[in-house]
Order: sequence, then structure tokens, then C-alpha cells
Amino acid sequence: MKKLLTFLLIVSISAAVLTATACNNKEDSNRSSYDIFVTYDDEKQTLTGTVDFTFRNNTDNELADLKFNTYGNAFRKDAKFKPVSETYEKRAYYAGESYGAMEITNVENCAGWTVAGEDENLLTVNLLTPIYPEETVILKISYTLTLAKVNHRTGVTANTVNLGNFYPVLCAYSTEGFTECPYYYCGDPFLSECADYNVTLDVAEKYIVASSGKQTDETKTDGRKKCTYTLENARDFAFVLSDKFQVVSDDSSGVNVSYYYISDNNPQISLGAATESLKYFSQTFGNYIYPTLSVVQTGFCYGGMEYPALTMIANGLDSDNNLYTIVHENAHQWWYAMVGSDQMKNAWQDEGLAEYSTLAFFENNPSYGFTRTGIVKSATNSYRAFFTVYEQLNGTVDTSMTRNLSEYSGEFEYNNVTYNKGLIMFDMLRNSVGDDAFFKGLKNYFSDNLCKIASPESLYACFMKFGTDLEGFFGSFTEGKILI
Repeated sequence: MKKLLTFLLIVSISAAVLTATACNNKEDSNRSSYDIFVTYDDEKQTLTGTVDFTFRNNTDNELADLKFNTYGNAFRKDAKFKPVSETYEKRAYYAGESYGAMEITNVENCAGWTVAGEDENLLTVNLLTPIYPEETVILKISYTLTLAKVNHRTGVTANTVNLGNFYPVLCAYSTEGFTECPYYYCGDPFLSECADYNVTLDVAEKYIVASSGKQTDETKTDGRKKCTYTLENARDFAFVLSDKFQVVSDDSSGVNVSYYYISDNNPQISLGAATESLKYFSQTFGNYIYPTLSVVQTGFCYGGMEYPALTMIANGLDSDNNLYTIVHENAHQWWYAMVGSDQMKNAWQDEGLAEYSTLAFFENNPSYGFTRTGIVKSATNSYRAFFTVYEQLNGTVDTSMTRNLSEYSGEFEYNNVTYNKGLIMFDMLRNSVGDDAFFKGLKNYFSDNLCKIASPESLYACFMKFGTDLEGFFGSFTEGKILI
């Protein structure tokens, strides 16, 4: 996700002081899959549907339960964790106070189910019988998602309907069990494994649909349409709907790229940034694996948000911020969608890489007006201002990068530690090992971790052979020991 906190806050504070191919980590027949059917009621602003979820036990353990994150419940009135901070409330809730919820109405083919978790954000399904490694179970989950009027990942905006995180999604599994993801407002509180999707959306015919998946079917009747989409090896799936979209499209390395916009004086330039960055990242890191990419201008309280094969770009951005955000969110197709990481504990791993990949693109495409020197200087100035202000206010400052999202005091700290310090770290690494080793390391990181959840250690390992003390280098940043 791209937040514009540098532009929103730092000035005042300073003044005061490819081709589509399958991923290779799992056999196609051995992935879990979601078969989703949802109907959107634009009068009630609700999404009602079912998820036929086929779980294939790729763990080494016998499992008696499956657990799903129900992110839509974060928008209910009595939520423990607010999905939006006070800083962004007015920008997010454009029509005043508004609430939503995700209600699970039934789960079939199970012994029982409950909705609990730290913030009523976790659906636990008790299986009829334990499932052993390599065995399969199919569940049908029925639910209703009520949308708040909010400029956020999931909500009704002035001109669009954002349907990110619109269904119960299986929690990622590790040696510690299933990972619960409370909806903290700092960062992107999501962690999921790759699966296959077949999604049918029943919607009023007036809507133009931007989707993560490739459309495979459409039928129309009585003013409504049913559109079916498929997507393989994806961590999640998203839609954005609007009856005001204009669309321009182009081909980039065999990928159909579409830019959906409400208001843009130069849509071809925006589309060009999307297609050119996709081509650059494919050549630099490894091939983009999905058949389409939707870049979608929508109501959003931050700069942008990434989903596999779909990125949300906040409307109302000026030209420079619009272009920068498009490229940053496209970079997340590599560092989040295709190569995952634990965004709950190591947000710097995808955000820092996405920021530095954005820098690399603009460095190699100077016509956009951004330079490596300028981007690094901006990040460094912002980070130093953050460091100075926090030290003056608190007497000390925590600059460690490896910590849970819940441990950040707010978006200003989060932005500087994950985005800016992450970018500075990767630029210093590049200066240390040289361009050839740096970009070869990132290419190896991509190929080694395609469609997996990569640990920080797997990232470090791709560079270790290029330096004698790179473990110390990474540790000095992530543990907060280095002074910048």
C-alpha cells in the first residue's frame, strides 16, 4: 500500500522543527481453491454470497479445524480495532459516521463453526473428521457483507464500490498454526497463501467491473449481469465497481493492462506508467505470471492499495503522485502478490522493496521526472525529521523494523520505518555490493520464493554471497542500531 504521509505530514513537522505461467512451488492439482458466487445489492449496499472452498492439506500435520480471516468485520460499530486512524477519519468517512460488517450465516459439511478471534475477525470451522496431509475437504460458507460508506479497501465511495477482502479467506499456516490477522489501521494486516479462484459476480448491468481475474463468461437478464472470472496462484481476489469508469487498455509483454479512471486529464500517460513499469519489473526481477492487470482509480483515503492483478489508486492525486503510486502499486505485484512475506511482522520486506523497485523504474525512465538521487534524498530527509521529532518528544526513538503492526504508534512512524528506512537500506545495500550483484540477488529472491511466503532470512540469503558481513548489515537496520 502507498501512503502519502510524507507529503501530508513532513512539511508541517519540518517547519515546526510477461506471459501467464503457473507458479512452480506447488502442483496445480495440489492447491486450495475458492469457487465464489456473490450478488451485490446497490440499494442495500450489501454483498451476499457463498464460498465453496476446497482445502488441500499441504501441511505436515493432521488438522481438525480450519480458520478464516473475516476482514469485513473490521468495519462494524463495536470493533476493537478501528480500520482508520483519527488522522484519516475525515478523508475516509466522507459522508460521516458509517459502519459495515461481515456476517457468516452458515457453514456446510462441518461439525460446527464459531466467529471469535481477537476482534470477532476469525471464523473457526470444526471439521467432521481430521484431515491428514495431502487429503482434501470441501466447505460451503454462506455470508453477507454490509458495506460502510468509506474510502477504504472495502466500502462504498462517492463514485465506486471497493471490494477488497470481500470474502472469508483461509489464514496462512505455519509451524505455529493458523495466523490470525487483526485489522490494524497501520499497514496491510493480511497474510495468506496462494490458491486458485473462480468468481462469479451478479451485479446491476450499469456497473463496469474492474477485477483481479480474467473474465471468462458474462450473461445479462432483467437489467443485471453475471460475470465470471478466473485467477490462478493468487493470495486474494478483488473487484472495484463503478458506473462512471472510463477505460483505456494496452498490451505489455503479452499482458492485457487496463486503466479504469474517473477523472484523469492524461489517461494515456497513466496507462503508459502501468505498462512500462510492468515490462521493466518483468525484465528486472522475473516474469509477471497473471494474464491481466487492472489499475483502478477509486475513492481511497491513502495513496493506493495492491491486490493480485489489481491495484487501487486514490482519485484526486496530482499528476506526480498519481504516476508514482501507479508504479509503486505495480511493484507490489512482485513484492506481495507473487512473492509474499509476513506483512504483520515484517512490513518493511514488501514495502521497502516496492519503494526501491519504484526508484529503480524511474531511474531507468527519466522522462517521468523522478531521479534516484531525489527519491533517496526525500526518504532520508523524511526519516531524519521523524527521528528528530520522536527523540525530542520521547527522549528516545525505536527504529527497529522487525515488529508487529500493533507496535507502531501511528502512520507517521510506520511510514518512515517501513517505506523510507526500507528504501534507504536497499540503496545502501546496492552501493555496497554493486548493481550487478544487487539486481541478481533480487532476481534470485523472486525465483526462489515465487508464490511462497518468504522469510527475511530468505531475502538475506540471496545477497550473502556478495559480502562478508551482510548479516550484520541487515541486522543493523532491522534491529534499529544504525544511525542514518
